[in-house]
Amino acid sequence: MQLLPESANKLIDEFSRLPGIGKKTAQRLTFYLLNAKQGYVHDLSDALRDIKIKIKKCTICHGITENDPCMICSSTERDENTLCVVENAYDIFVFEKTNSFRGKYHVLDGALSPLDGIGPEELNISSLIDRIHSGMEIIIATNPSVEGETTSLYLSKILADRDIVLSKLARGVPVGGDLEYVDDATLIRAIEGRISV
Repeated sequence: MQLLPESANKLIDEFSRLPGIGKKTAQRLTFYLLNAKQGYVHDLSDALRDIKIKIKKCTICHGITENDPCMICSSTERDENTLCVVENAYDIFVFEKTNSFRGKYHVLDGALSPLDGIGPEELNISSLIDRIHSGMEIIIATNPSVEGETTSLYLSKILADRDIVLSKLARGVPVGGDLEYVDDATLIRAIEGRISV
């Protein structure tokens, strides 16, 4: 026996498909929207539609934007000679929150994963190569996963013979972390990447 109307069950099912949203949270969200004012629900509906209609990929960095090129690529105040290579568009916003990186970005749209059928052709690697010029610094900022490390190693190899400065993010113990809670792989990276004081 179905206790909820079909439209409520459909919304619960749709919310459940979102990452990190389980059945109970989906039910709470659905009941919240059922009790919300009509105007709020319309605004939410408009916002959901707009992100699919208005937002596109920047033709230069492959980040997300409403205006092409994006604000970062079109900025004359950003360092043209420093390029941070990230896996996903969201990673740009992670860096920008720190307000410490003043260069530009390049989004790969994923990481190499042969088991999932993701090779170099599926990523924005050729457009990255087209953007590189002599004297640039390329910072490889892939995730510290097997796929991210594989991608970093691949990029390092194909860019090794170019007249550029090639670096990657440091890996190690997080600020505020206790050594007893740090996993072995992170601790090994921290020891290998130690700096002099």
